[in-house]
This record gives sequence, C-alpha cells and structure tokens, in this order.
Amino acid sequence: MNSIENRHHQLLNRLKSAEVRFGRTPGSVCLVAVSKTRSPEAIRAIAALRQKDFGENQLQEALGKVEMLSDLDCTWHFIGSMQTNKCRAIAGHFDWVHSVDRLKIAKRLSNLRPATAVPLNIFLQVNLQGEATKSGIAPRELTALASAVHKLPNLQLRGLMAIPVPESSFERQRKVFSRLRELQNRLNQALDLTLDCLSMGMTDDLEAAVAEGATHVRVGTAIFGPRNSHV
Repeated sequence: MNSIENRHHQLLNRLKSAEVRFGRTPGSVCLVAVSKTRSPEAIRAIAALRQKDFGENQLQEALGKVEMLSDLDCTWHFIGSMQTNKCRAIAGHFDWVHSVDRLKIAKRLSNLRPATAVPLNIFLQVNLQGEATKSGIAPRELTALASAVHKLPNLQLRGLMAIPVPESSFERQRKVFSRLRELQNRLNQALDLTLDCLSMGMTDDLEAAVAEGATHVRVGTAIFGPRNSHV
C-alpha cells in the first residue's frame, strides 16, 4: 500500500471501530473526505478506494475539481462559509451544503437550484459556543430558521452541523456534540420534523462524534496527510 491508501484504510478501520464501540449500525456514518487544497490526482486516488463523498470549502478551487473529476461518481459537499454571490455555483454543482446559517442564503440556494436536479441536501450550521470567529446561527435562533428553511422548495433540510472549539478530553468532546444532538431532537419535536443527519466530528474528535450520533464526519488530514504532502 502507498501512504494515501494506508491512511484511508486506517481511518475506515477507526470509523468502523467507533461504530461498533458505540452501538451504531455498521456503515451508518458517512465519511466525507475533506479534499480542500488537495489535488485532483489525490482525490482520484481516494475515489479508487471507493471513497465517494468529498468536502470542499473554497468554491473556485472546488469547481475546477468537480469539472476535472466529472467521470467519477462523486458526491460533493460544500462545507465552507457562504456568501450570496456563491449560491448559484453551489446550487448547481453540489449535492450537500453543510454551512447554511441565514435564511437569505437558503432562499437563494432554493431559487437557483436547477429544475432538473434533485433537492439540495442542507445542514444548518450552529455556533454552539458563541465564537465570534466562526459562522453559524445561535442556538436560540435555530427554531425560526429551521421552520423557514424546511418550507423552501428545491431544498431538503437534513439536520445540523457544528465545528466545536478543539478539545482534548473525550468526555468534553462528547458533551459539546450531545448539545447539537439535543438541539436537533428538540427541533424535530417542536416543528414535527424528521431531521435525520448530524454533521459533526473531524480527525481529532471523530469517536466522540460517532458516540453522540454523527451521521457525517468530515476528515482531511487523517486521510490525505499533512498539507505539504503530495500523496
């Protein structure tokens, strides 16, 4: 095995072990390979290992990769911050968006989604810890936003996403992720929704996220290696 194959294999084993450890259905957690700044060749190498889902946060870079890799059966996730001038391209080229935190953005994505495309899968990004440097809606404003987004055509509201403050303690990692799960449970009850996805967990807190119900984990370094790695 070369290094990228080995890293991918090890990460999948780690994810499978977490599913078993925390009583999750095997294969129920989607691995989104965060391929931002990575070359199309590196993505193609991972895709050859049956990795289907890829996450990007820089739009122009991502659009070039989507075009160059159009022969592959990839599912593309936009995980970056959103501005209104990005919405047309995102609505036209991505399958999932993990970072919606304003109704204005959601409305534009809905209006600009091609009529021939299936509804765009949406996560609402929540700023759980009130960080000024991070995007995301405050928990207290979540119900109103979810209610409005749920009613938009051409979008499918699937769940919530968060990027917590880095934390080394497994139990403290779990505690933060449990808050996101509880927020989603309350939304489902309050609005009679059936949100079924949670996008949470990255390289350093994957196990805690799986323990608390993550359905999508976003992992880059553990698969592709350090940023200066070319394999």
